[in-house]
Amino acid sequence: MDTSSTSAGSLIREWRTRRRMSQLDLAMEAEISQRHLSFVESGRAMPSREMVLKLSEQLSVPLRQRNQILLAAGFAPSFGERPLSDPDLAPAMEAVKLVLKGHEPFPALAVDRHWNLVAANEALAPMLAGVGDPSLLQAPVNVLRLSLHPRGVAPIIANLAEWRSHLLERLKQQIEASADPVLEALEEELRAYPVHSNTRPPRADPNAIVHPLRLRLGDTVLSFISTTTVFGTPLDVTLSELAIETFFPADEETRQVLSRLALERAKTAGQA
Repeated sequence: MDTSSTSAGSLIREWRTRRRMSQLDLAMEAEISQRHLSFVESGRAMPSREMVLKLSEQLSVPLRQRNQILLAAGFAPSFGERPLSDPDLAPAMEAVKLVLKGHEPFPALAVDRHWNLVAANEALAPMLAGVGDPSLLQAPVNVLRLSLHPRGVAPIIANLAEWRSHLLERLKQQIEASADPVLEALEEELRAYPVHSNTRPPRADPNAIVHPLRLRLGDTVLSFISTTTVFGTPLDVTLSELAIETFFPADEETRQVLSRLALERAKTAGQA
């Protein structure tokens, strides 16, 4: 979304359209008249800072884009944007490290808004041992590219069609929510990756409760279920866009293999 020459009213209208809300619906949610909202969107009335923030809240506009609307309305941004190395974010980053470390012996990682790897625990390493293109592991590591690239993790994903479909749907939803052009370009790249002609998404299992991830590790197929965690009530743009992906064993065999691998890593570290 190009906001370089866009008015605050047109941005609000664009986000309202993106959220599939009528003027009347948004006006009622924001407790203002539809007439006033119409004037704001058309540029006949300039919204106050409070009005921009209120409408943005009702539209669930991401913090980064709320700042853009404020700038378009002639106001300073309300939400800071610090690098992850900023001392003010140190408590949050320490919390991320604790979550990742505490999740071992199961894999977990943290990503930014573009799915670039921020941090990971040691349990992730065995899953990456067979990556055929070393450049995929060079910073910044894009987790979606690494997962679906034909020389990345994709060859060891036993249910690649299902997992690919799941990831692309998540990415599509993220694009709809954020209107991020970088994510749009990433989606286009991922969809262009070759897919085996016989690979088709399986029929949905009516008894399934989650999308599993199944990875071949030697002669074993590890099965995972995953969760996503974000920070609650963030006031910093960078922090609001940080997500932690944690993977849990979906069966007892996977749990035992991961526990054994953790013991082997600890034994190797102790001998070093």
